[in-house]
Amino acid sequence: MHHLRRHLKSSVRGFQDGPYWDHILGYWKASLETPERILFLKYEDLKRTPTSNVKRLADFIGYPFLVNEEKAGVPGGGSLENRLYYRKAKDGDWQNYFTDEMKEKIDKLMDEKLGDTGLVLK
Repeated sequence: MHHLRRHLKSSVRGFQDGPYWDHILGYWKASLETPERILFLKYEDLKRTPTSNVKRLADFIGYPFLVNEEKAGVPGGGSLENRLYYRKAKDGDWQNYFTDEMKEKIDKLMDEKLGDTGLVLK
């Protein structure tokens, strides 16, 4: 738990390359301004609707699925899990690792930093 508290404090203050929030918002805003150059995908969205998001990614990089590939179920042919980087790879699992006080700080910070941007992170 001590490690998480220390990490949360550094996240709030900012990392070596600047505050985490500025980093996310920079890419979010750029994706809105130049959607042909920057595709903003969220892990939770990829898990929730993998087929449509994999199709979006394929279209974005210039290799859309062919009609026969879509009919064969190629874009939806598997599940999206990454246990190497995302612990159990379950949405909302982060809440199991934080105290109520830490969750409140994160919620307050999220509202403060992202509230009026249109970007929703869960």
